[in-house]
Amino acid sequence: MTATQTATRPSGDPPGADVVLRARDLHRSFTMGRETLEVLRGVDLEIAAREKLFLCGASGAGKTTLLYTLAGLERPDSGAVEIGGESLYRLSKARQAQFRNSTIGYVFQHYFLLPDLTALENVCLPAMMAGRRSGRRRRAAELLDQVGLGSRMGHRPAELSGGEQQRVAIARSLINDPQILFADEPTGNLDSKTGGGIIESLLGVVADTKKTLIVVTHDSTLAALGDRRLGITDGRIVA
Repeated sequence: MTATQTATRPSGDPPGADVVLRARDLHRSFTMGRETLEVLRGVDLEIAAREKLFLCGASGAGKTTLLYTLAGLERPDSGAVEIGGESLYRLSKARQAQFRNSTIGYVFQHYFLLPDLTALENVCLPAMMAGRRSGRRRRAAELLDQVGLGSRMGHRPAELSGGEQQRVAIARSLINDPQILFADEPTGNLDSKTGGGIIESLLGVVADTKKTLIVVTHDSTLAALGDRRLGITDGRIVA
């Protein structure tokens, strides 16, 4: 099966299902000394609105580079990414930043919470960057309550467990009501029980808010919880 065939939406999707993200012939390489490492080798991919897609592969397979390229964080050497019909890498850098903040949410493995801010203040940050003033604290409190941290919103990251910090990161990713949520190894720093709870929380919030979810993981058990699972080997999507 070819990469393109593997990456297209499953035949069980309803006719006319909206494609929210489309990638075409993505290539990305890195130069290391005198050697060039090809990380993405012509990836084609379509993702439907409200789909929960898991990208799996061994370390070094290219799955994180693919996620970052789809999310506008890692510019490809060639190829195109369209989100909601907008060609992401044809935008100016300033417009790209605005587009990412309004359309895309991120959950990273290492949380990236600001240590001097409370959970509530960390969740508010993307809304502040977007210039939103009205209702942002109320919405942040609602999201923290939704992920089970209603009683912890005044705590700083050092006062929260790893699982709680990741729940703050999930709430933060949703504050601007993005179309697509990207998650890079969201359970990578957590034990299996806590990680399972995080994935359950993430899937629940995504279902409630009708978001598209794209997750990178090495855990095939967690990946089985999505609508679709794609493997990545040597920079290509495989069956």
